[in-house]
Amino acid sequence: MIAVIGAGPMGLAAARTLQKHGLAFTGFELHTDVGGLWDIANPQSTVYESAHLISSKRMTEFAEFPMRDEVAWYPRHDALKAYFADFADRFDLRRHFEFGTRVVRVARAAGEGDAPAAGWDVTTAAGGATRTRRFAAVLICTGTLHHPHRPPLPGAFEGRLMHSAEYKASADLAGQRVLVVGCGNSGADIAVDAVRVARSVDISVRRGYYFLPKFVRGRPIDTLGGMIRLPRPLKQRLDALIVRLLVGRPSDYGLPDPDYRLYEAHPVMNSLLLHHLGHGDIRPRRDVTRVAGRTVTFADGASADYDVILQATGYALHYPFIDRAALAWAEGAPAPRLWLNVMHPEDDTLFLMGMVEASGLGWQGRYDQAELVALYLKRLGERHPAALAIQREKRAWRGERVDGGYAYLPLDRMAYYVHKDSYLAALRRHLRALGAR
Repeated sequence: MIAVIGAGPMGLAAARTLQKHGLAFTGFELHTDVGGLWDIANPQSTVYESAHLISSKRMTEFAEFPMRDEVAWYPRHDALKAYFADFADRFDLRRHFEFGTRVVRVARAAGEGDAPAAGWDVTTAAGGATRTRRFAAVLICTGTLHHPHRPPLPGAFEGRLMHSAEYKASADLAGQRVLVVGCGNSGADIAVDAVRVARSVDISVRRGYYFLPKFVRGRPIDTLGGMIRLPRPLKQRLDALIVRLLVGRPSDYGLPDPDYRLYEAHPVMNSLLLHHLGHGDIRPRRDVTRVAGRTVTFADGASADYDVILQATGYALHYPFIDRAALAWAEGAPAPRLWLNVMHPEDDTLFLMGMVEASGLGWQGRYDQAELVALYLKRLGERHPAALAIQREKRAWRGERVDGGYAYLPLDRMAYYVHKDSYLAALRRHLRALGAR
């Protein structure tokens, strides 16, 4: 029996692939239904009322379960909640999950006498009672976007300090002088939200970003191109030129220009932020250097007063129910060290699912990852040559990244970033060898 922890997109992909390959499993979900963070009613959800996909539906959906034609190109969170509910219904996945159940502890099963340990003891809590069960393998599918990263401010702020994880709707910021710190996709979305209701909106940016429009000539930008394979340096230069022709440089809007090449960090899929910066609705600010009372001072010496500081500073990987050592996670490292971002080099029974980011990877890429794990477990039990070859390859692995030659920025989030085409090629090569259809 295999344990699946989490019933969000990754947990559903894991459940479906285990089901498809005839492997028995039990799933655990803290919330009362499937959908993970895309169910805004889930207390652990970090989405907000205006949250939409940042990749288009056709580049994101599960291949065996396409989104309906009437669904928008960039669906809102409620459409995605419905999509995952329909996916669970289509493949009858809910019956495999125990809902309203918290995983308290995952620990290596203790051996008896000199016998080696086999499997994992999973302790759960539900309805005021705890229970421990033994599983042959564990798939952790709890996601990467639920534990806020809250860097300390350089001083004490007397107004309201919040993280984007706490933000739900623009009403939270009505009538306030708002400073958004950070300009990833959430920071850009929230700043644009706030324009309609806040007294003022500023955005503090420490480094440069590439901003991409969601549509070009009426089509989602991620559906364009890709037909012609270009050498990496040429693709970076050509695509950066196209982006500059479409939206200009960030410095045209008062933001710093990137000091790195396109695709070396995750781009921001939001041209509305640039629209509002260009109209003076949002004021660009440099990095925060000092906070005193309600006054914030920036790296260029400017200062202003605020009622709310909203930190759009991302998320940290967080798996509190298992020891870091079990995940090959060195102290101080931003992410575990896993082969293909999913398999422990030395352990064949513990898998960290979905710890992977890439421009355009979509849920199908994560589904392929889940199918690799399911088939690996199945074929390893059969002593299949391809499974044994994977076992040897990951034991010999020395930490090389699937980066396609891109020099990713040394940021915590980028620690588990991959090059989509290279990553998918690696997954599918092993899937073919394992007999995937």
